[in-house]
Amino acid sequence: MTSTWEPTAAGVLRLPSGRLVRGRGLRHPLPEGPLPTFALYLLGRQPPAVDWEHRWVRWPDFWLPSDRGAAAEAFRQAWARAESERVEVACGGGRGRTGTALACLAVLDGVPGDRAVAYVREHYDSHAVETPWQRRFVALFDRS
Repeated sequence: MTSTWEPTAAGVLRLPSGRLVRGRGLRHPLPEGPLPTFALYLLGRQPPAVDWEHRWVRWPDFWLPSDRGAAAEAFRQAWARAESERVEVACGGGRGRTGTALACLAVLDGVPGDRAVAYVREHYDSHAVETPWQRRFVALFDRS
C-alpha cells in the first residue's frame, strides 16, 4: 500500500472525503518530495516520459477533452486511486485543464456540479477552470 500526499504539500487538494490529489503545471519544476504513483496528464499532445504510471487524456489548451467519455473514465480512475495512492493531475500551466479535472473529481466525491468550480478555486487555485465552457463542462459532469 502506498501513502498519499501530505495535506500541506504544494498543489494538494483535499476532497470532502479526505482524498488528496496534487494538481500542477508541467511547465513548472517537479515539486520536492515524494513522486506520484499515478498521474493523469491533460495535454494536446503526448506527455513526456515519466518513471511512474500515468494516463494521457488528449485535451487542447483552453478547450475540453477530445474524448469526453475517455476523460470521464480517467477521472474515475484517478479519484478511485486517490483513496490510497499519490495521484497527480497536471496540464501545461496547472490551472485550466487541471482545475477542470479537479472539479470533476470533486463532483465524483459528492460536491454538486454547480459548486465544484468554487470548491476547487477555494481549496486549490483561485484562477482554476479558466473558460466558460470548462465551467459548463464541470456543471454538467455526471457522477454515474
